[in-house]
Amino acid sequence: MSPRPHVRAIDVFGGTAVVQVAGPGPNGVTPQLAAVRAAVVLRRIHAELTRFDAASPLSRLNADPRDDVPAPPLVRALARAVRDAGEISDGLVDGTILPELERAGYDRDRPPVAPAGLPAAIGDAAPARPDRRRRWARVRVDEAGGLVRRPSGVRLDGGGLVKGMACDMLAARLATHALFAVDCGGDLRFGGAAGGRREVRVEHPFDGSIAWTGALPACAVATSGTLRRRWAGGHHLIDPATGRPARTGVVQATAFAPTGLEAEVRAKAALLAGPEDGPSWLAYGGVLVGEDGGVAALDAAAGVQAAA
Repeated sequence: MSPRPHVRAIDVFGGTAVVQVAGPGPNGVTPQLAAVRAAVVLRRIHAELTRFDAASPLSRLNADPRDDVPAPPLVRALARAVRDAGEISDGLVDGTILPELERAGYDRDRPPVAPAGLPAAIGDAAPARPDRRRRWARVRVDEAGGLVRRPSGVRLDGGGLVKGMACDMLAARLATHALFAVDCGGDLRFGGAAGGRREVRVEHPFDGSIAWTGALPACAVATSGTLRRRWAGGHHLIDPATGRPARTGVVQATAFAPTGLEAEVRAKAALLAGPEDGPSWLAYGGVLVGEDGGVAALDAAAGVQAAA
């Protein structure tokens, strides 16, 4: 019988994160103490990497007119993640499109909304394309000097990348417990020393019903969609080439991957690529939901293994 997990909920990242821990860790650390420590880490990540607080280290980086800016470790980690996301997706997932996000209406915190069917479509359906300027490729980190290097005026948006990073950071801390799961509002990572598989359910974005369910080994799962964080005339998934909210024919994509960051990138890339090219981004398996409500599941997850 699996040990009963201790569960802790934390309000971060514009929603609620949930941490579950079962079994003692090294030096007798209890699941309760591990969950409390995880909550502290999540609050610190949120405080340092939110763009909705002008005093946060990320906001200070974005406002700094210098090309080379001293930055704390978490901000440097985000800068590396922006660069990694661009390289993995060939620019489709672009962490430098903050000006475009703000012009689209995401200039303040917008909590997710409940499923309410398919709203009116925005524009003609077409796959998103990378921004030819490749601003993300000019973001670099100087670890020795503690610097983030990017041209003045290039601003970073953590978005889902921060949630994937948070899942990975906590997974490294909780891996020696029998079981753990971290859910950061659509980004999930689970595992533990006990091994085995966990049941994962993917909700349908139209009505909250279960679109897919399956048992996965220790891994990461990320879901990206256009229906939960939207407002009149827009949503938060931007076509980098046009700078406008994307309409690709896919309204939700779920990706499985070894790490939270990679799952986040693959989910977003699959949605932005559209129904024809989207499956190519789901190398470890995943689920796509189309504008018509149709569900396509790609069962390549047997080979997914969480990164150490």
